[in-house]
Amino acid sequence: MLQQLITLQPNQPWLTILTIALGLVLGLFVFFVYRVSFSGVVYSRTFNLSLIMLTMVSSMVIMFMASNVRLSLGMVGALSIIRFRTAIKDPIDTVFMFYAIALGIALGAQYFVEAIIGAILIGIAMIIVSAMKGSASQPYLLILHFDDSASKQVKQMVAQLPRARVKSKTVQRDGIEMAIELRIGQHETGFVDKFLRVEGVYDATLIAHQGDMIS
Repeated sequence: MLQQLITLQPNQPWLTILTIALGLVLGLFVFFVYRVSFSGVVYSRTFNLSLIMLTMVSSMVIMFMASNVRLSLGMVGALSIIRFRTAIKDPIDTVFMFYAIALGIALGAQYFVEAIIGAILIGIAMIIVSAMKGSASQPYLLILHFDDSASKQVKQMVAQLPRARVKSKTVQRDGIEMAIELRIGQHETGFVDKFLRVEGVYDATLIAHQGDMIS
């Protein structure tokens, strides 16, 4: 049935409705995959919702470009002057943008079956990879603020942490602030409380990061 629909003329209104509807369905699938596989620090629902619109809009643009050569040249010129100034901090977000755009291009070019198969296979691969990544150790930053009298004991405790590296040390009038990079599992964060039991340690903060901190 779907193969018969693909072979019909692209200038029929119902075909536009079908393409946009499939773009919505595949966009929701991308939304689900991004939400399940997200492993960053701050989840952006707004960005995830934009992936749905990106799939639908790109499919509509490709439909226009495929139906009229003069219109396609005009749209290429119009799109070339658009400047997107939103910074993409996580490289995986850029990958998901290409994921949504590629599905939209496939739908706009009437490769419906290929778009559905590609969306499912890539989505399953992303979920599997994220599950494997979640079971491994993750990079963290441990921020310690302590008095100089506790320096010796703090250094001994830091030396026992797995893959611990001192990234920065700031000496202030009210004490010392130290940033330590380490790799631990998500369920291995109980050691932070031990630092607070040391006399002279004011606070201890553990921050997950994705390597976007300046060393």
